[in-house]
Amino acid sequence: MVRITLPDGSEREFPGPVSVSDVAHSIGAGLGRAALAGRVGVQGAEPELVDTAFVIDHDATLSIVTAKDPDGLDLIRHSTAHLLAYAVKSLFPDAQVTIGPAIDNGFYYDFSYKRPFTTEDLAAIEKKMTELAKKDEVVTREEWLRDDAVAFFKGMGEHYKAEIIASIPSNEPISLYREGDFIDLCRGPHVPSTGRLKVFKLMKVAGAYWRGDSKNEMLQRIYGTAWATKEEQAAYLHMLEEAERRDHRKLGRELDLFHFQDEAPGLAFWHAKGWTLWQQVEQYMRRVYVDNGYLEVKAPQILDLSLWKKTGHWDNYAENMFTTESENRVYGLKPMNCPGHVQIFNSSLHSYRELPIRYGEFGQCHRNEPSGSLHGLMRVRGFTQDDGHIFCTEDQLLDECSAFTALLQKVYADFGFTEILYKVATRPEKRIGADDVWDKAEHALMQSLDQTECQYEVSPGEGAFYGPKIEYTLKDAIGRHWQCGTIQVDFSMPARLNAEYVDASDQRKTPVMLHRAILGSLERFIGMLIENHAGAMPPWLAPEHAVVCCISESFSGYASEIAASLKGQGFRASADLRGEKITRKIREHSMQKVPYILVVGEKEQDASTVAVRGRGGVDMGTMSLADFSTRLRHEIEARLEVGQA
Repeated sequence: MVRITLPDGSEREFPGPVSVSDVAHSIGAGLGRAALAGRVGVQGAEPELVDTAFVIDHDATLSIVTAKDPDGLDLIRHSTAHLLAYAVKSLFPDAQVTIGPAIDNGFYYDFSYKRPFTTEDLAAIEKKMTELAKKDEVVTREEWLRDDAVAFFKGMGEHYKAEIIASIPSNEPISLYREGDFIDLCRGPHVPSTGRLKVFKLMKVAGAYWRGDSKNEMLQRIYGTAWATKEEQAAYLHMLEEAERRDHRKLGRELDLFHFQDEAPGLAFWHAKGWTLWQQVEQYMRRVYVDNGYLEVKAPQILDLSLWKKTGHWDNYAENMFTTESENRVYGLKPMNCPGHVQIFNSSLHSYRELPIRYGEFGQCHRNEPSGSLHGLMRVRGFTQDDGHIFCTEDQLLDECSAFTALLQKVYADFGFTEILYKVATRPEKRIGADDVWDKAEHALMQSLDQTECQYEVSPGEGAFYGPKIEYTLKDAIGRHWQCGTIQVDFSMPARLNAEYVDASDQRKTPVMLHRAILGSLERFIGMLIENHAGAMPPWLAPEHAVVCCISESFSGYASEIAASLKGQGFRASADLRGEKITRKIREHSMQKVPYILVVGEKEQDASTVAVRGRGGVDMGTMSLADFSTRLRHEIEARLEVGQA
């Protein structure tokens, strides 16, 4: 007799071994048809994700996985990757398959083939995938001996797959999955049959080195997306279209904000308008420093290699660091600011009464990122962090973490981000420090989120070797997630660099160091802002608040007076005095996403007024310059969108 316990606590008994599929059908025909996999658990062990054909021969817990579950969607995507490989092998028998995992929003599979795949090839492959899915072929799992599997794939000419299998220990069973004429190495599980794969689309082809090593062959990676429903896929594809429209690299060129060029890979050239936007962000954060007890500091760009060795960066991060030499000494261009801040802390001996000491820096850092990973402002080699480090006692941890989360929430809201995801990354297996100290640090981080009424996830084992952390992730206007802020507890670096304070007993102790950033990289955050607002920045961030356009050259003097008055009041304004038609001027400045266009002609000049147009061609009527200035100032000070005054 086999007893199965379901998620609701109910039990079902079967006279002998029973498959996951049979249990699902016993609950209901609808669930039986919807079942993609099961999670089977025995006492004292984590539940295991298994195929519907998996046979349970002992008492166990079971939850049925369908397309509505996150695990179910991952199964669909992984199985669709195999369907892709099946289709490629059907159309291009000489192609060799390598690996094909599920990823966020989809899947990919890497192939070795004698020529590049074309757009026409992708269309043919997707058509073949649809044909194979409609055949509804059963997907079955087989276990092989490793050496037999190696010989089998070598015999097929699948040398990459044979190499992967040969790297598996000989005593481990090899699981292969078969669907129709296609068989592939995989741990599984997979959907029961290809007919479960109904909603997918191939997206693009890209290059990828075998095993991620640039010394190896360049393979062809075909990316695709797969979903449980057509509606979900349509929403995702619409989001991609919107993301392309908002691409900060395209908008950076169109709005004259910044550019990149080959002579400085991964380094931005900021134009006047872009630098104005940058300054609004930086000056805002500078006020945040001042208002929240931070001392703004500045540490050197380069430090002797001996210091980077003391911190452990050289042992763990050397390949990402730029170095330079002078007078027989080797220096590292800083990839992060923390060692410099410890040196500033160490420049004098501090009493416990001075703690916490909070340092903030707009620190320019450089990291030697691989050229293939560079992506506009989102991934660069030179960047500036709104970096901060707090030196405190263990007893101050909770208060500092709570205050930081509350501050971060306010800052994000001011920039227009109100949805934040919180994740606490806890102690990894390889770590330093006593467990009781880790207990205190993790408790402080979690309690700080509880105090600020934040729902959070725990990511076991994902903390740094020196301490746990909170990661703060933003959700933008089109639903994408961006991990930005973080606060990390560090018991290691202060000790490595001999940081000390004098406690109440006149004893020297090592402070706890909190690494914290709200925006992270200013470059990346500005890229996010551009995409979130589609380039149409709220007035407080906009490079230009208003452009004054004269209807004809006869009124250029009045337009210049209006622009000068606005500038005199501290607004960012200019006058367009060109002899162009007013419709062309309005169109051009609208495309530049200027918040307000002020039109002046004879009527406005005679009445000492301006005709105001907001974004999107909204006619806001005629008003005095004083009224317009009051409205604009309110929008800037309240950090509102255009027209919300």
